[in-house]
Amino acid sequence: MKKNKTAIPPGKVKKPVSSKSKAVLTQASPKPKPSRKRIKITIAVTGLNNTDNPGPGIPVIRSLRESKIFEPRIIGLAYENLEPGIYMRDHVDKVYQMPYPSAGTDLLISRLEYINSVEKIDVLIPNFDAELYSFMKSSAKLKKMGIKTFLPTLEQFEERHKAVLSEYGKKYGISVPKSTPIYSVSEVYNLSRDFEFPVLVKGKYYDAYIAYNNEQIINYFNKITSKWGVPVIIQEFIKGTEVNVIALGDGKGKTIGAVPMRKQYITDKGKAWGGITIDDKQLLKITRDVISKTKWRGGMELEMIKTTNNEYFLLEINPRIPAWVYLAVGAGQNIPEALVKLAMGMPVMPYTEYEVAKMFVRYSYDMICDIKTFEKLSTTGEL
Repeated sequence: MKKNKTAIPPGKVKKPVSSKSKAVLTQASPKPKPSRKRIKITIAVTGLNNTDNPGPGIPVIRSLRESKIFEPRIIGLAYENLEPGIYMRDHVDKVYQMPYPSAGTDLLISRLEYINSVEKIDVLIPNFDAELYSFMKSSAKLKKMGIKTFLPTLEQFEERHKAVLSEYGKKYGISVPKSTPIYSVSEVYNLSRDFEFPVLVKGKYYDAYIAYNNEQIINYFNKITSKWGVPVIIQEFIKGTEVNVIALGDGKGKTIGAVPMRKQYITDKGKAWGGITIDDKQLLKITRDVISKTKWRGGMELEMIKTTNNEYFLLEINPRIPAWVYLAVGAGQNIPEALVKLAMGMPVMPYTEYEVAKMFVRYSYDMICDIKTFEKLSTTGEL
């Protein structure tokens, strides 16, 4: 039976109701309407690395599989042949190996052209920061190929980089911890002039570590640059509770969806292994203000610290859907579905509610695979 939902103004949250209340609502519910036939669509998704540093790909796919509007055929795009999502055959219909974005935009788009000639992709959802630039830069080529996306503009992407986050905060009126980019180990010993320990040491795309002395900064600098290059960002450490928001902007200043959560369990890589949706009106206001002022286009994640004095500091903005997106779906906002609708030019009504106190807990799962599957992907580049 379909549950009645009380309309809530934008930014409001839906409080959990008691089981008794739920029973009453259910009894008063009207008969369900016949289900509408879903639209068949081919969607290519990256970020299949569902590991201890999970990509958003599999949670995005799970969200799309639950869509009431689309019946998706999922094309997985993988950069490494051991990304777990490759072997989750109930999630992906077909998998193709892609060249690393560092190999160059031309090679990346050339590979996608071949894949599109076979699969006729309707929508592409990139889920890695490092690949976004190539796909945004190639928007005209993708459009000519018939592939739709809904990504930030190059200006939006560039101005929220960690290395220039202080300027971003000043421009849009958001409190940001003091930070500075460094490009060599020799700069480490000058940091004591402006920073007190501990400090955060961050890669330009991924990875963040807390350092308590210069030796640790140097160690993390070498570790991060070996993977992501320079600069490495040194950021003031703010004590408080880490709170995050997943959001979707329509590119015109309107917030289509937004769900805040508090991390309950954090890995040594700073990734949420458990989280819970929260009722935080100020956090939602900050999110809506950012989207309104920047005219943000596409998915995003705001990572923030809330101090004991109820001050909010922006740590970083991730310019795509985060890996915990499935929590938003569980709370009532299918953001990947809404993003696909925006990409397809379909009308989208903003979500006006979500359930508070919905939790997610990640777990590790062993899949048994045949070596022949691995060999086929390694030799042919597709599966």
